[in-house]
Amino acid sequence: MHAEETTTFAATALAKVTKRLVPFLIVCYFVAYLDRVNVGFAALTMNQDLGLSQTAFGFGAGIFFIAYFIFEVPSNLLLERFGARKWIARIMLSWGILSGLMAFIPNIARATGLGNETTFYLLRVLLGAAEAGFFPGIIFYLTLWFPTEYRARIVGYFMAAIPLSTVIGAPISGLLLYLHGGLGLAGWQWLFIIEAVPAIILAGVVFFYLTDRPTDATWLTSDERSWLAEKLLAERRQRDAVRQYTVVEALFNPKVIGLSLVYFGAVATNYGLSFFLPQIVKAFGLNTFLTTLVSAAPYLVGVLGMVWWGRRSDHVGERRFHTAIPLFIAAAGIAISTVLDDPTLKMVAFCIAGFGIFACLPVFWTLPTAFLSGAAAAAGIAVVNSIGNLAGFAGPFAMGWIRDHTGSYTGGLLLLAGLGIIATGIVLTLSHDETVERVPKPLPE
Repeated sequence: MHAEETTTFAATALAKVTKRLVPFLIVCYFVAYLDRVNVGFAALTMNQDLGLSQTAFGFGAGIFFIAYFIFEVPSNLLLERFGARKWIARIMLSWGILSGLMAFIPNIARATGLGNETTFYLLRVLLGAAEAGFFPGIIFYLTLWFPTEYRARIVGYFMAAIPLSTVIGAPISGLLLYLHGGLGLAGWQWLFIIEAVPAIILAGVVFFYLTDRPTDATWLTSDERSWLAEKLLAERRQRDAVRQYTVVEALFNPKVIGLSLVYFGAVATNYGLSFFLPQIVKAFGLNTFLTTLVSAAPYLVGVLGMVWWGRRSDHVGERRFHTAIPLFIAAAGIAISTVLDDPTLKMVAFCIAGFGIFACLPVFWTLPTAFLSGAAAAAGIAVVNSIGNLAGFAGPFAMGWIRDHTGSYTGGLLLLAGLGIIATGIVLTLSHDETVERVPKPLPE
């Protein structure tokens, strides 16, 4: 096969894989992320109904990530063992059920005698345990299908579901809050019930739709299956020739720990802001629906930034600075927002932060997958994600505590900005062997 024919053949095969997997995974992650952060929109009316302080809400919103941290690595190793199709279906079914149960906190509290606050904490812990392994499992799954030089853009497409879940989900959540009183339920209860249904439905679809590995892809031709499997195997051999890591070595690798700290800062800026942004925006004097609409603006910028920046990183073949620059922009935008009183200017600052928060993510996830493979990659990705997501607990809890004790979000926002700056510094100190990503010879786009 001539070089030009090989290029066309490769492009056709990867286009098929992208069309088959990426849109579906975007939908799944959209639903996952919406179920994770819809508590921020529910809080607009839920906190008063349940008697939750800002500290209690921040603690409950964040405690999700403690369970997520504990179960992340075991879940990802089980996915590597049993296959994505079965394990992701299990994850989606369990989190869909638990997300729906959030609507019945008052009923569960009365039946158990635990009280609203404790029941809120308990369900958030169980939701974290149920969802553990989903995101790092998908990141690992994508490494089984896409060659390295395509990875930042593909992860960017997939992770665009994060800001999209707010761009699309925020106004939907706002409208669902207006169902207050229907069948005797509050609007925030309807929000949890209705937004849990897609996860339960998709669990069944995942089981029958996903394909675990290229060798099982009957929707590719035999030549396409063989080429893709051989291409990915060649890349894995290249990584293993530099250094082959065991699962235990990956768990305690200094670079993996360093990347975990970088991700901690990135996650802190994301969740610390996202859980409280609706309440910050509502303080501008807007009604509930306009609050959810305006809150979506930074995430719309994030969608565009994530896709464009991931493609740019693949195009120029650079990773470290493409991770560090948006991290710095995120920190700067959040910090600048604290000195602006005008609502429009404050939202401009949050939109700048939105670009940085989300643009860094697809490029960041090329860093651990550049030197880890197989079960070691599954474990390493899970470690980075689990440690990083501890910021999903620390960020919201710190924001709520500082708000309760100072009467302002300024201190909490400056803390988030500081964590973003630290993450920027760490990523610049980490080594990254770009030659590993250049072998075998990259395919043209």
